Amino acid sequence: PYKAAEYGYVDDVIEPRNTRFRICRALAQLENKRETRPAKKHGNIPL
Repeated sequence: PYKAAEYGYVDDVIEPRNTRFRICRALAQLENKRETRPAKKHGNIPL
């Protein structure tokens, strides 16, 4: 994994003892995230 990080293929190498903490922290950050969609620009044409 360190070679892949060296080449920039991965953002970070997580040590096994820190895996649970990092996953919990990432899920907590995403808990209240809401993705907004753009408003409709055109309706459907009746056929």
